[in-house]
Amino acid sequence: MPGATRGRRPGAPDTRAAVLAAARSSFAQQGFRGTTIRAVASAAGVDPALVHHYFGTKDDLFLAAMELPVDPRVVVAHVTEGPVEEVAERFLTAFLGVWDDPDVQPALLTVARRILEPGGDKLLSEGFLPVVIQPIGAKLGIDRPEHRMTLVASQVIGLILMRYVLRAEPLASLSKDAVIATYAPTIQRYLTGDLD
Repeated sequence: MPGATRGRRPGAPDTRAAVLAAARSSFAQQGFRGTTIRAVASAAGVDPALVHHYFGTKDDLFLAAMELPVDPRVVVAHVTEGPVEEVAERFLTAFLGVWDDPDVQPALLTVARRILEPGGDKLLSEGFLPVVIQPIGAKLGIDRPEHRMTLVASQVIGLILMRYVLRAEPLASLSKDAVIATYAPTIQRYLTGDLD
């Protein structure tokens, strides 16, 4: 590949940061589907094998480029365990547990604001949805998982914007239990209910 070198670039001590910067730019401009490991490596001036070495899969690279303080796949991994009729409560409990954590929330707010910037729509629709949200529906075995999980995401994104970014009352001050009681029935219907 022209311009690409194998391994670390000479004289560039922070190759990992260069790869992340190239990945962020590519995901924002090309979307998740349009971004390739090879293209990110080329933009960063490294061999694709080095990108795989640092980050593993494209899904892992995407999440690293988002600079999330936690891996959301780990946060929601257990929500599919247990009765399917209670999955919305488990999902919201895991979600709010992270967002209400004062040590994690500032970094999550930075990511949320980045999604509102130009190119953020692709980060969300072509990255976060297929990498984090839609696999939950597939694991649950629900019908039309892409359709249903997009509806779930609409509730979650609205909740993030209103409760954490805009801090709109009374939502911003509601207890975790009150938020779960309010949102869980709608999310559960999106997951397992009749959408017709």
